[in-house]
Amino acid sequence: MTIQTESGAPASSIATQATGRWMQLALGVLCMTMIANLQYGWTLFVNPIAAKFGWEMAAIQWAFTIFILTETWLIPFEGYLEDRFGPRPLVLVGGIMIAISWILNSHADSLAMLYIAQAIGGVGAGCVYGTCVGNALKWFPDRRGLAAGITAAGFGMGSALTIIPISAVIASQGYQAAFLYFGVLQGVVIIIASFFLRTPSKDQFGARALLVSVKRSFAPSEMLKTPVFWVMYLMFVMMAAGGLMATAQLAPIAKDFKVADIPVSLLGITLPALTFALSLDRVLNGVTRPFFGWVSDKIGRETTMFIAFGIEGLGLLALAHLGHDPILFVLLTGLVFFAWGEIYSLFPATCGDTFGSKFATTNAGLLYTAKGTASLLVPFSSVLTHATGSWHAVFYVAAAMNILASLLAILVLRPMRQRIAQSL
Repeated sequence: MTIQTESGAPASSIATQATGRWMQLALGVLCMTMIANLQYGWTLFVNPIAAKFGWEMAAIQWAFTIFILTETWLIPFEGYLEDRFGPRPLVLVGGIMIAISWILNSHADSLAMLYIAQAIGGVGAGCVYGTCVGNALKWFPDRRGLAAGITAAGFGMGSALTIIPISAVIASQGYQAAFLYFGVLQGVVIIIASFFLRTPSKDQFGARALLVSVKRSFAPSEMLKTPVFWVMYLMFVMMAAGGLMATAQLAPIAKDFKVADIPVSLLGITLPALTFALSLDRVLNGVTRPFFGWVSDKIGRETTMFIAFGIEGLGLLALAHLGHDPILFVLLTGLVFFAWGEIYSLFPATCGDTFGSKFATTNAGLLYTAKGTASLLVPFSSVLTHATGSWHAVFYVAAAMNILASLLAILVLRPMRQRIAQSL
């Protein structure tokens, strides 16, 4: 891949176009921030819902799985619509559905209604997530890792700003009020932002002096026939499973470890261990995405995967053995999220590198469905914990998958991508 510079474009035009693409990136980050609570804030609602209705924890967590499935498995179709019609209508519809979802959650008095609400929210979040990541890949063909990382950071970090307010509303007014207030807020912001989103034109690439030459772009049907796609898919599933388990089950884990309400003081801040962990995790889960995306632009995708995935596996093992200490619980969950969140920048960037920009949104969406596949394992983590009497078996399985994925990146994915590049 080579970057060609068009010398005839005026400096002022280049600066204007460059500013335009950063504005598009900022809008994408804003929208991603507004959908973050649908996944990362969910753990705050699990125990209050269980306490109010007496439903089994595994049954409640199926709502989370339904959200992830509808968020991920429909993204290829939503990506096709974005590739054809642009980002604006998809994000607009997504914002409306997100607001409806949490409003329904605030009134849900049966598991069926909770599941329906989560399905609606999943579709809406998928419209926003897939569109914003795909649009970033199109605007930044020269910095895919960084652009995908910054965009995904909005999703990873967004809930850090609202963890404490949501917790406060749940404590003072109940979880239903938190669903209602924040659902309306998130939906309205996304709807407004959608009107300013657009796709870059070919002329804009030339004027910005950022035209990137690639040998070809793979259509989705062509990509699905390549073994390298399925290797990436398998790796994505293995990496996503452990992180999703921690995301959905962090509050129950903290409760079982008996550290949830113990005050922890770090960096001059004192908070209950669970609240501290959730806030710190969201920040680190966001920071890691542009950081490792930028690193992968410099040292290569597979090398970065090997390092990050290996750290994730070791972090999970350490959390299993040392997480009963409240300070170590906070620090180790932070490490786990830091080493996990980068999958949402590394895999889209690797997909764009391998299969081109023309169908970037659809292709990245097809790969992203691996997150939905991984979500099927989340309810079974509760079952496995109940059967064994502790979380250790879950941590061991997740750590093993992470370490295996790190080895696959170097030993399998790298040579396969080299061969496909040489064949074009």
